[in-house]
Amino acid sequence: MNGPALYDRPSSSAASWRIALPHSAAAVPVARALVRTALAELEHGADCDTAELLTAELVANAVEHTVVGDSPIELVVQLLPGGCQVEVHDPDPVPPFDLTWPGAEMPDPWQEHGRGLLLIRALSSSCGHRTTTSGKAVWFRLPVVPRQRRSA
Repeated sequence: MNGPALYDRPSSSAASWRIALPHSAAAVPVARALVRTALAELEHGADCDTAELLTAELVANAVEHTVVGDSPIELVVQLLPGGCQVEVHDPDPVPPFDLTWPGAEMPDPWQEHGRGLLLIRALSSSCGHRTTTSGKAVWFRLPVVPRQRRSA
């Protein structure tokens, strides 16, 4: 179930996109593409590669750890003067405790899973979650990268 992408430009200094994604692995590349497009469209200064990676982690977690139902996963990308914020909304109200309360143990390096929230904590300027009327939203923020430090 793919919904239409909504583009909202509330002011000259901010823009946002919102899209309903299918509750399947197919949502991950769609989410990455939306983030890449959003950051490129306005030549935003946030690190696009990091934004794509962290978005993929949030969407993959929402697909893997929430019950499949009629509710799609929703991606919200906000471009702000100081950076960007990406949110993933899902129907499960249970918070991802390891996001803001890291476990005492490091993930097993031989396992395929278990490092997504660690990456989000390490690479974002801030991250968290909040309860919504239909479940929860998990988010991260990235700062604008100064032009001289961006790759060509």
